Amino acid sequence: MALAALWLARASSRAARRLPPILSSRHAGEHSPWFFGSAAAPPTVLGAPPLPAVERIGRRGFCSVRGFAGESSAAAAASTDEEETENGFTGGDQAIDFPGGKVSLAAEMNFLPESHGERISCYRVLDDDGRTISGSRFQEVSKEVALKMYREMVTLQIMDNIFYEAQRQGRISFYLTSNGEEAINIASAAALSIDDIVLPQYREPGILLWRGFTLQEFANQCFGNNMDYGKGRQMPIHYGSNRLNYFTVSSPIATQLPHAVGAAYSLKMDKKDACAITYFGDGGTSEGDFHAALNFAAVMEAPVVFFCRNNGWAISTPTTEQFRSDGVVIRGQAYGIRGIRVDGNDALAVYSAVHAAREMAITEGRPILVEALTYRVGHHSTSDDSTKYRPVDEIEHWRTARDPISRYRKWVQGNDWWSDAEESELRSRVRKELLQAIQVAERMPKPPVAELFTDVYDQVPSNLREQERLLRETIMKHPADYPTDVPV
Repeated sequence: MALAALWLARASSRAARRLPPILSSRHAGEHSPWFFGSAAAPPTVLGAPPLPAVERIGRRGFCSVRGFAGESSAAAAASTDEEETENGFTGGDQAIDFPGGKVSLAAEMNFLPESHGERISCYRVLDDDGRTISGSRFQEVSKEVALKMYREMVTLQIMDNIFYEAQRQGRISFYLTSNGEEAINIASAAALSIDDIVLPQYREPGILLWRGFTLQEFANQCFGNNMDYGKGRQMPIHYGSNRLNYFTVSSPIATQLPHAVGAAYSLKMDKKDACAITYFGDGGTSEGDFHAALNFAAVMEAPVVFFCRNNGWAISTPTTEQFRSDGVVIRGQAYGIRGIRVDGNDALAVYSAVHAAREMAITEGRPILVEALTYRVGHHSTSDDSTKYRPVDEIEHWRTARDPISRYRKWVQGNDWWSDAEESELRSRVRKELLQAIQVAERMPKPPVAELFTDVYDQVPSNLREQERLLRETIMKHPADYPTDVPV
């Protein structure tokens, strides 16, 4: 009986194709030509016979299934010659040619699950005691590079602590640390080339440090003096350097991501042996710019590395209140982007992952998504008190047991490349150099008021000249309300 029903269905299908073309056009007014389903259509019942041929012609969209389970191979082969190919579907195939590639067809209605059964694994090289994990594969690091990485991680930690205290003393207006994320900063920077373009968020000063930005240059920016490259027009920690290919920090979240794709595409057009890399936090993935940038990069095949610092908190919003996906790395697949999840507190793992990501981005002309799992040990900024929304014991656990600097130091010392005496000398020297840089930066004069109106237009327009005049008049009328160290 089943074979007979299938034979009748196929006979009806062949008969329908011999009906006059006008039949299809008559029904076209009743149903969209891209019909997937309609409230007017009767519900499909599993195991029910196919719709009459005339009705199927009127309702079909860009394809119709003409492969039947249970048909003998001989019968299927015999009917193949009569099958039409007008919609990219031929013979007994269970697939259809569609923009982007061939899509398999299935008789069963199956929804994709909301998540995978298991969470995506996290790449790691060093255990918590600084020993390489058996069987781990990683990019070899020379003694010279390994020691520079460690020194810069320590320098970044000291710089953050001292500038943070300077803000608390009222010497600068704002600061934001990278405490707990030093490995992400320095190890990723070490894996890049100076020709690679960096579009940071605001928690990546270590990349500038690695590339040669001096402690004096950091201090000049935070104090906004006349040696600051931004001429005092940016709030502290909004660094930038043309010579080091480091775009100036911008506070709005995730706006740098589409820019990074454009920069990467320009490198590709110029056939440069370089890529762009952009950094952002887990909170940035909740912005539309994140999704626009990933899709843009995938379609244009731009050599860009998207580096997400997933530290669990977007200021006071935990990741559990941001998204239901398995973190961030899984989102790359939706846009056709290769990705990896890495232990952000493991310097060797971060170095190896970014090194490989950069090579793939450049040689294969593709974007790569890196998700680094880490923890923001410090407050979000000097304007935040994270103990209001995070347990203190949780913070202390990450500060001590999961500290990336301590873990990496154990590995370096395990190779007999470092000693306690060198540690003491390094910390003492960096602290002294930074305090000296702060004193120099404080004594330098501020940029004049006129600099507020420059560097936008080649010729300052009349409306800006008028604003400058009004500002000067206001300062003269109310001098007590304005800082005395800014030349008018």
